[in-house]
Amino acid sequence: MTGIGMLTAEDQMAIEQLLIDFLRKSEAQWSALVDKGGNLFAQYGDTGSLDLSILSALAAGSFAATHELAKRLGESEFSALYHEGQGMHILMSALHHECLLVTIFGEKTNIGLVRFYAQQVTTMLNGILQAVRDKEATMDPLLLDGDFLDDAIS
Repeated sequence: MTGIGMLTAEDQMAIEQLLIDFLRKSEAQWSALVDKGGNLFAQYGDTGSLDLSILSALAAGSFAATHELAKRLGESEFSALYHEGQGMHILMSALHHECLLVTIFGEKTNIGLVRFYAQQVTTMLNGILQAVRDKEATMDPLLLDGDFLDDAIS
């Protein structure tokens, strides 16, 4: 299975609460759960006027390029990617090989603190995503009666 999976309202609330706690502890500005296709699934914090769909897509593309660099260096993957700007910085951390924790922070905090708490929150997010995956694996497949299937095909 690829992607994040089917998140329930409870899963979504748990993820959002983790992001809130992460931002409070790390003093980062914004953080989000993004799949590697660039789809934004959860986010919290202040982004000002940033276009989140573009930011998510660019972060996913940047991480995909870094993944290819890692393969060429004989690594299976780099688990984190950090870009340092003059005033704003971004840290992207891999989750379950199909999701990213994307974090934006400024001069109010430092990379060490953000990375420390990012490692903790990625472990907790991985737990939620694994529970989603396990739940989906035990679900019965949707069975359609023959008439519905015939109508859908025609």
